[in-house]
Amino acid sequence: MAAEEMKAQALEPPFDTFIFDLDGTLLDTLDDLMVLTNDVLAEFDMPTHTREEINSYVGNGAAALIYQAVPADTPPAVADACLARWKEAYDRYPNDLTKPYPGIESMLAELRRHGCNLGILSNKFDRGVTFIVEKCLAGQVDVAHGEGGEGHFPRKPDPTGLLATIEELGSTPARTVYIGDSPGDIHAARNAGCYAVGVDWGYHDPADFAAEGWEPDLLASNPEQIVALASVAV
Repeated sequence: MAAEEMKAQALEPPFDTFIFDLDGTLLDTLDDLMVLTNDVLAEFDMPTHTREEINSYVGNGAAALIYQAVPADTPPAVADACLARWKEAYDRYPNDLTKPYPGIESMLAELRRHGCNLGILSNKFDRGVTFIVEKCLAGQVDVAHGEGGEGHFPRKPDPTGLLATIEELGSTPARTVYIGDSPGDIHAARNAGCYAVGVDWGYHDPADFAAEGWEPDLLASNPEQIVALASVAV
């Protein structure tokens, strides 16, 4: 083996664990979030929002979405009631507009073929994560967690949930890649000591990473770039 090739192999990061954000990273959920949120707002006789407005509210969980979507002068008790109704409606809402982004399912299959551990950690409420993963990505990841689930994980960028998920998968932060579409995801990866990957196909403008001071180690424009980080031999 040539010296250059041996050196390149030595520099390859030993990543065998890949943990993903969900909305805006694996799944395009925006149209369903818009329909569901506007339906709930209409029930409360509140103004509805455009797709672009809903897009600006997502990424930090259902509570952040609803508290931004309701009018600014909404009493806290009414906003809380709106959030409770949103979560109740989510359980029955079909989410038929939600789908994996192009190349996501083949990426997960290829990472699995490389023997990698696969997980999801989202700021979406835990019950919603379980529901939509079963609907759209059933059997394609090892674990999936959201906010307030069995582990009572706080929202990212707190690293608690990410570190617990890494431990659950039998890995370490140094062997883990965390992938997301928001600066908060990169912040979470840094807090946990993981390799941080941002994606440019989600709900955030790629310029947001630098603007908020959380630039990823890699900004991926297609899922194949994520597969290339897997170092476990086939």
